[in-house]
Amino acid sequence: MLFLITAGPTREPIDPVRFISNRSSGKMGYAIAEAAIEAGHEVVLVSGPVCIAPPAGARVINVTTSDEMFEAVHSNLEGVEIAVLCAAVADFKPANYSPEKIKKERGLENIPLIPARDILASLGKLKKNFFLAGFAAETEMLAQNAQKKLREKNCDVIVGNDVSGMNTGMESDHNEVVLYFKDGEILALPREKKSGIAKKIVNIFVSRAK
Repeated sequence: MLFLITAGPTREPIDPVRFISNRSSGKMGYAIAEAAIEAGHEVVLVSGPVCIAPPAGARVINVTTSDEMFEAVHSNLEGVEIAVLCAAVADFKPANYSPEKIKKERGLENIPLIPARDILASLGKLKKNFFLAGFAAETEMLAQNAQKKLREKNCDVIVGNDVSGMNTGMESDHNEVVLYFKDGEILALPREKKSGIAKKIVNIFVSRAK
């Protein structure tokens, strides 16, 4: 099967030296890409800025901003059977970009923000013939927020993970997640290394996509 996977953060520039981003390391998305390749599948990996070596065998498309990730995803949908949107895409970006470094004396106390393009929702609106998986990183009400995202983005599954602690989720080598499926099934995957979680996720998604 052909997987399209997004991973890592996006960076939304304020000026040539500053940007808005998040703590995503890309480890979960890269682990899923590696697990899919090990299972014999093809992988297109759209990656934000990370400090991880790309999985051998993946076709990697490096991007920086949410707009670049949006375009890369939509330009590489042909033949995709499973889309796993694991990247932590910025929800907002600066309304205006300063081509010159903003001097400290001028200040940064007011940075107008506008919504970034919602990549997951854009795929959910397509008349798609691929299995669509999204991720929900939450700090509270995991089930409620993940299931809301599942409905609103028209996904086949949302992978919810609690990122309020430091021992799982963002930046950690471990994770524990709950899979919320469109048909109402809920499946919890207990804490282990992200590589182990990734192998389980790939197997589950492949069985669901067939």
